[in-house]
Amino acid sequence: MGRAVVGTVLRSGASIVVLLVAYYAAPLDRALTPATGLLFVTALVLFGGAVAFEVRAILGSVRPRLRAIRALAVGVPLLLVVFASTYCTVDAQQSGAFTESLDRTDGLYFTVTVFTTVGFGDITAQTQLARILVTIQMVVGLLTVGIIAKVVLGAVQVAEIRRRERPELTGVPGTDRP
Repeated sequence: MGRAVVGTVLRSGASIVVLLVAYYAAPLDRALTPATGLLFVTALVLFGGAVAFEVRAILGSVRPRLRAIRALAVGVPLLLVVFASTYCTVDAQQSGAFTESLDRTDGLYFTVTVFTTVGFGDITAQTQLARILVTIQMVVGLLTVGIIAKVVLGAVQVAEIRRRERPELTGVPGTDRP
């Protein structure tokens, strides 16, 4: 079990590092066009698809708790990066979209403060587009914390019940497969 925990931590950490490197390297100077909006919606749909994929993987996992931890450790940062990228793009194209100019770190900081509902008030949305996006993030954040967390935890419970009922599914050490 110790190897599986270490593997989960290493894979999750590596995924987060890759995600952050991609975020800081991505060209976020796109013009605000319908294609930019479509890219944002596509990113949210892909996030939903990734969650559905992870729930299925949890259900079939011999270590569902570790699989759920990995899913959340990668899924939540992915969602945060999608919104931070969007905020940076909007800020670069719409003067005064936020109370201060956002660089990549500020975009991530603002996204996390909205997601956690801390809302320090040091950066706020000023334009209609920025406010709409922040509102969307708040709703998606509530859904993520509420519904998705419930689904992930429910999948863990179902997988553990299945594993108890079928003890032959003990798994290959160091993997997530029977």
